[in-house]
Amino acid sequence: MPLTPVEIEALLLSLRIAFVAVVGALPLALLSALLLARGRFPGKLLVDGLVHLPLVLPPVVMGYLLLVTLGTRAPVGAWLLDTFGVRLIFHWTGAAFAAGVVTFPFQVRAMRLALEGVNPTLPAAARSLGASRFDAFVTITLPLILPGIIAGAITAFAASLGEFGAIITFVSNIPGETQTLPLAIYSAIQTPGNEAAAARLAGLSIALALAGLVLSEIAGRRAQRLIGGG
Repeated sequence: MPLTPVEIEALLLSLRIAFVAVVGALPLALLSALLLARGRFPGKLLVDGLVHLPLVLPPVVMGYLLLVTLGTRAPVGAWLLDTFGVRLIFHWTGAAFAAGVVTFPFQVRAMRLALEGVNPTLPAAARSLGASRFDAFVTITLPLILPGIIAGAITAFAASLGEFGAIITFVSNIPGETQTLPLAIYSAIQTPGNEAAAARLAGLSIALALAGLVLSEIAGRRAQRLIGGG
């Protein structure tokens, strides 16, 4: 049975939210990975723990923290609304923000592992030949960690598609605005007689998650081959 217009809307919204979540978090994830992989500073273990906290906290707790921080009556949320007219709560951008926060550690971890695998003598040699720190990073380090960046981004994208707790807690379950695939499945389960729709959407979610994991592996291997010269 084909997807209904409401289900297609939930699918497209999920894809948009996941894309914005990953792209928006990627620069900060790269900076965090650099800081944790190469930085030496007091409190590094604490920063490492805070970065990876979304991995161990229940997503509902993350959603609650976002709600009390970025809600329209919360200090930061009220300031964003009054100053810039930005309202994240009950809006799809808030769902993207929540998904980005929850899946942030996936990107950081993949990039950090890639950075730790780079031989530090390579960028050091480039700098000894006159390259600036930025040039050495762009021309040497960045290409070498590209597989980690790709793998982390695709994994975070797949995880964002499946995020439920943080999104429903922070932005609620509004059809056409914040109702992603997991939330659409939840709504179908709560509606008598919608078992077929719930099963159909669950199957679609499984297929998307599996495709994301396979694509992450393929993209990482291809990037590794390109870097290695074939």
